[in-house]
Amino acid sequence: MGTLHVRYPSEEIMKKERVQRIGKGFGRGVSEKALKIYFLVPTFALLLFMIIFPLIWSLYLSFTRYNAVAAAPPRFVGISNFARILSDPEVWTRFIITGKFVALAVLIEFVLGFILALLLNRNFKGKGIITTLYLLPMMFSPVVIGKFFAFIMDTNWGILNYILGLFGIPRIAWTTSYEWALYSIVITDVWMWTPFMLLLTLAGLSTVPGYLYEAAEVDRASAWFKFRYITLPHIFPLLILALLFRTMDAFRFFDIVYVLTGGGPGYSTQILPYYIYKLAFQYWHTGESCAIAYIFLIIIIALSNIYVNYLYRLRAR
Repeated sequence: MGTLHVRYPSEEIMKKERVQRIGKGFGRGVSEKALKIYFLVPTFALLLFMIIFPLIWSLYLSFTRYNAVAAAPPRFVGISNFARILSDPEVWTRFIITGKFVALAVLIEFVLGFILALLLNRNFKGKGIITTLYLLPMMFSPVVIGKFFAFIMDTNWGILNYILGLFGIPRIAWTTSYEWALYSIVITDVWMWTPFMLLLTLAGLSTVPGYLYEAAEVDRASAWFKFRYITLPHIFPLLILALLFRTMDAFRFFDIVYVLTGGGPGYSTQILPYYIYKLAFQYWHTGESCAIAYIFLIIIIALSNIYVNYLYRLRAR
């Protein structure tokens, strides 16, 4: 008896048949290239409508005098919005508040995250559970965290003041005093986002080749030598990247300020995103709020370019 040989169609033939079957669903034969276009066009249309159009429209509004709830159409005023903003000392005060918040929060998160990552970058019992517990804060909603810390930092019955009282420290008006309100949102942001710096630093530490440490052990290198010449050079680019992400995100900080302090007392915690919100949706100065938003955007892009250029120089070494 002869052997029965079954020939299976090649992958290219099956692919063509699949395309033809799909094409019949459209009522006619459609090429694979046309199918890609059919699927990509709605995506690009949605991207254009949801992202690009609002950017262009808000840029136009930044050169106009406009109230979003008024019946009057936008009135073009040129660069007068930008001139008024850049000459307003109160706006510059809010820029300084924002810069102070970002510098404090990101620096503390970086240092704490780095130290915790070094401590967790070793094998010990319960490492997985402890690492998971450290990562929990950044998984909560910022609004929930804001309410949570509002209770913790309450002047009269908050647990933080209760603990300080055990050591004889007088009560602190964390969220209602000019001296401490900004630090209260810094503490809240540090609690929430230090795990982010911890996670990226741990990822960087896991990429350091183990044989380098083994060679250093053979040469009886000190712990500082191994950290300075092995660990730090390998993870430094990732640390810069983590700083870039955290800095950009800290500049967009809004939720916790809205819930925890409401920008007060006075405008001591009115960082720029919150001020833009008030200007746009409480005072309805839509044109000016768009102008400030674009000045803010330029600052963030400039800072991001500094980080990125530094990363390129590190790679070129």
